[in-house]
Amino acid sequence: MRVLIAGAAGFLGSHLTDAILNEGHEVIGVDNLCTGSLENLKHLKAEPRFEFCEHDICTSFDPKHVDYVFNFASPASPADYMRLGIETLMVGSAGTRHLLETAKKYGAKFLHASTSECYGDPDQHPQTEEYWGHVNPIGPRSVYDESKRFSEALVTAYRRYEQVDARLVRIFNTYGPRLQLNDGRVISNFLSQALRGDDLTIYGDGSQTRSFCYVSDEIEGILQLSRSDEHTPVNIGNPTEWTILECAKAVLGVTGSKSKIVLRPLPQDDPSQRQPDISKAKRLLNWEPKIDLETGLKLSLGYFRSCIEAAGKSHQEHSQIGIVYMGIRS
Repeated sequence: MRVLIAGAAGFLGSHLTDAILNEGHEVIGVDNLCTGSLENLKHLKAEPRFEFCEHDICTSFDPKHVDYVFNFASPASPADYMRLGIETLMVGSAGTRHLLETAKKYGAKFLHASTSECYGDPDQHPQTEEYWGHVNPIGPRSVYDESKRFSEALVTAYRRYEQVDARLVRIFNTYGPRLQLNDGRVISNFLSQALRGDDLTIYGDGSQTRSFCYVSDEIEGILQLSRSDEHTPVNIGNPTEWTILECAKAVLGVTGSKSKIVLRPLPQDDPSQRQPDISKAKRLLNWEPKIDLETGLKLSLGYFRSCIEAAGKSHQEHSQIGIVYMGIRS
């Protein structure tokens, strides 16, 4: 197949690109790099079946014939989508529509990356796909929540009215290599803080819960869904629930860090609970995650250590340049 992946330079998009290439297909990766990084794709520089295009999908483009379209284009971390609020809303509306038009034009299958944020701060626990959510449409997180909720409606409309063969995956908290160091998500924040010896910052009292899925498990679930004939949303995530405090302690245990845990005020509309019901994925896709949190954290350590070392080296080089510059000035 010839496959189009929007958001290919992002965390999940780059892992999906690797997986699709490993299956023997061609990939056209599209990304405007507002949050993605070419570092995530540098290992594919000499790969003849991979083509990268720097482009904003909010403006139309023609990739020529494609057999499958994966839409993973969107800021996904709170730090990014609160900084890029308008862009987040636009990529979920105009951007998603352009990709759906591409799928319609070429008769391609379509998979859209949605999110557990569609459930908001849920009053149903765990969350099933039938739950409609409890979302503040004008709160600080609404730019992301409503972008994804609108995308789901748009994808469903194109399937219903334009016969686009589309699928919807609701992705729960995912972590692993290529996650940005300081993107505001729980695992990346805790690992980077612990490895630097900084305090681990918990927002609230740490009793709120999340469910963390290692990236290889997440990608396998997404691929299974992409091969299926299921057109309604499917939760793909790890159903094991952790409090944020428990997660912080797990990170300290895996890293051996002596960092302290400090509490900060809880942001507005931060979900108090997050746990997927994956009964549907088990039944329809024969999928469930295999990697527990401790194992996944250990698998992530090398990447985060290398990023911190690279950041430290870069800072040192900039400092040396500054010293030389001041010497010339004097």
